[in-house]
Amino acid sequence: MITNPPEPQSLSLLKFDNRFVNELPADPETGNFTRQVLGACYSKVLPTPVSQPTLVAYAQEVAALLDLGTAVCQSADVSQVFSGNKLLSGMVPHATCYGGHQFGVWAGQLGDGRVINLGDVINAKGERWALQLKGAGLTPYSRHADGLAVLRSSIREFLCSEAMYHLGVPTTRALSLVTTGEQVVRDMFYNGNPKPEPGAIVCRVAESFLRFGHFQILTAQGNLGLLQKLLDYTINNHFPQLGKPSVETYLAWFAEVCSRTAKLVVEWERVGFVHGVLNTDNMSILGLTIDYGPYGWLENYDPGWTPNTTDVEEKRYRFGNQAACAQWNLWQLANAIYPAIKNAKQLQQIVADFVGIYEYERQQMLSKKLGLLVNNRIPDAQLQADLLDLLQVVETDMTIFYRQLAKFDLAQIISQGNSVDIIAHFSNAYYEVDSITPGYSEQLLAWLQHYQNRVLSEGLTEATRREGMNQANPNYVLRNYLAQLAIDKAEQGDFSMIHDLLKVLRSPYTESSDCEQYAEKRPDWARQRPGCSMLSCSS
Repeated sequence: MITNPPEPQSLSLLKFDNRFVNELPADPETGNFTRQVLGACYSKVLPTPVSQPTLVAYAQEVAALLDLGTAVCQSADVSQVFSGNKLLSGMVPHATCYGGHQFGVWAGQLGDGRVINLGDVINAKGERWALQLKGAGLTPYSRHADGLAVLRSSIREFLCSEAMYHLGVPTTRALSLVTTGEQVVRDMFYNGNPKPEPGAIVCRVAESFLRFGHFQILTAQGNLGLLQKLLDYTINNHFPQLGKPSVETYLAWFAEVCSRTAKLVVEWERVGFVHGVLNTDNMSILGLTIDYGPYGWLENYDPGWTPNTTDVEEKRYRFGNQAACAQWNLWQLANAIYPAIKNAKQLQQIVADFVGIYEYERQQMLSKKLGLLVNNRIPDAQLQADLLDLLQVVETDMTIFYRQLAKFDLAQIISQGNSVDIIAHFSNAYYEVDSITPGYSEQLLAWLQHYQNRVLSEGLTEATRREGMNQANPNYVLRNYLAQLAIDKAEQGDFSMIHDLLKVLRSPYTESSDCEQYAEKRPDWARQRPGCSMLSCSS
C-alpha cells in the first residue's frame, strides 16, 4: 500500500532546492543599493524587517501545494517567515534582473523592484513551486522606489490571484497576506497628494516567474552567451518535453510561448478581465497572468475600457486591444531571442501564427459562452459578433447578461412571439433600464430568434445548453467595487470581507442563495469612485 508522506508539521521542514540561483550567474556586488547589473540574472538581497507582521489571510489550496496543513498555516511562524522577518534553512533570497518595454517604449533595466524571491519548494509529489514576497523592501532594482507595498494593492493581488485560478484562468497564485505594522507613503494617482497607508506583503507562488524581460535585458546588454544559457535553463527546467536545447528546440519553445499567450488572452476575454499594464516585463513565459496592478473587470461591456489611469488617453491596454498588445510583446521577445536562433523568417512566421491561434480559440470560447457545440461546422462568428455589438447598444453588464441568457427559456419566443417580456428577464443586467428603446428590444428579440435557431440546429436541450453556459460564464467575479469595499474595511482593521470574498470566489460558477449580493452589478456610487473605476500603477 502506497501512502503519501506526512505533511510538514513546521515551516522549517519545507524542502528548498534553488536551481535558478544554482545554475545561473549572480551579481558579484552584494550591497543593497540601486544600480545597473551586468552579466548576472539575479542579485542576492535580504528582505527588510518589519515591526509587527500579522497574518490576515491565506489560501488553503495554495498551502496544500506546499503540503502545508491548517495547523502550520495558523502558527506564529507564518507571519514571521512570509513577511521576510525570518528565513528558513535552504532559502536564498534574491531579486532577478530583467528589462522591458513599458507602454511601447524600451525602459532598459527594470528587475524585481519590490519582489524578493525566497527560493523553490519541492513538495511530496516532486513538484517545484517558486516563492516570492511582494512588498518586502528595497532591492538593487528598486530605482527610486522603496520596494514596499500597501495594504490596498496587496489585498487586490491576493484576492485576484485566487479568483483567477478558480475561474480556470492560468495565473500565479497567492499563499498569504500579511500586514507589516508599518506605514508606507504612496501617491495613489501621482497627483501630488501622497499619504501614509498601512503596509502589507503577499507571498506569491508559481512554477516560475520568468518573464519576457529576462531575455530582453540580456540581448540589450549584448550578453549573448548568458542569453543562450538562460534559454537552455528555461527549456531544461520548464519545457523538458520539447527535447534538448538546440535552435529547433528554441523555435518550438517560442511557438509554445506564443500559443499559451494567445490562449491566456482568450481566457481573460471570457471572464471580462483587463490586465491594465501589459508591458513586456509583465508577460510570463509560462502563459500565466502575472503582476496584478491596475487590473479591472468589465462591468458594462466596453471593449475600449482600461482601468489604468496612466493609460486613460492612449488606452493602449484596453480590454479589446489585449490580444494586439500580447502579439506586439511577442515580437519583442522574438527580437530578444533572435541572436540565439538567427532565423528571422521562422520567428516572424511563429508570431504571425499568433493571430490564427487567437482567433480560433476566441471563437471556440464565444461558442462555449453561448452553450453551443464548439466542434460544429456551422460558423458562429456572426451570431457572436452581433451579440457583442448588442451588449454595447445599452450599458449592459456582461457577466450578468450571460448568466441570465442561460436562464432564458428560448421556447417562449415560439409560444409568445413579440409579446414575451424580454427586457424584464434581462433587467438586472442593464445599468440604465430607462434608456432602453423599442428598437433595442426588437434587435434583442431578433438576435434571440437567431440564437434559438442555432440551438435547435444542434439538437441541444435547454438543460444541456444551460449547463454548458454555466460552465463557461461565471456568476461571481472580483468586481472592482467589491475589492474596494474589502479594502475600505481592512484599512479600518476589519478583514472579514477578505475571507468572505475568498470563500465566494472559490466556487465562481455555482450560485448560492446566501451570496447573491456578490453577483450584483456595480452600484451607481462606484461608477467614478477611485479604486472602483480607475486605478494607477501604485494600486
